[in-house]
Amino acid sequence: MKPSSSVQLTDLPDEILMMIFKKFDNITLLYSLSDVNIRLNKIVYGFIFTNRLTLLIFVPIRLIKLTSLSIYYVYSLPRLILDRYCLHILPKIHENVTWLDLESSSMERILLATNYPNLSGIALYNIQLECAIHIFSGKIFLVLLLTNISNQIKSIYKFINSIIIILIILKIFEFYSYLSYE
Repeated sequence: MKPSSSVQLTDLPDEILMMIFKKFDNITLLYSLSDVNIRLNKIVYGFIFTNRLTLLIFVPIRLIKLTSLSIYYVYSLPRLILDRYCLHILPKIHENVTWLDLESSSMERILLATNYPNLSGIALYNIQLECAIHIFSGKIFLVLLLTNISNQIKSIYKFINSIIIILIILKIFEFYSYLSYE
């Protein structure tokens, strides 16, 4: 019997896997390889693949109507994919997420699925005026605003603590400089 010369995905070094994975969009990558094994989780849950998430589908209009225009229709993710993201994937990567591209019909569910402490931007697609008013005057906006304020206060608190520690260390060195060793 002839030995097999096939190479498994898991046989490749991390650097090669990263090069391959960068060719895929983050949403497909996370959905397909999430929880396959610990090694792949470490790679796909890393900041490179989780900092900006586009949780929607762009379909070129030319695929729907035979035209050469570069216009896109935006659709929400299918329910099964959205379920997996909201229940399993987003809670594991929430600290890495800095930007979300969202479609209006799924945005509330995605935003309330977990806390996003490092979220600095959101792009909203297919949003109607009534929906925008609901968002910016309702629970979602309040949760995001309070989370952001809370994170800013924590950052300031850490910064002040660092300064206090540095000042204490400087005072200790100043005290020791007055001592003479004879």
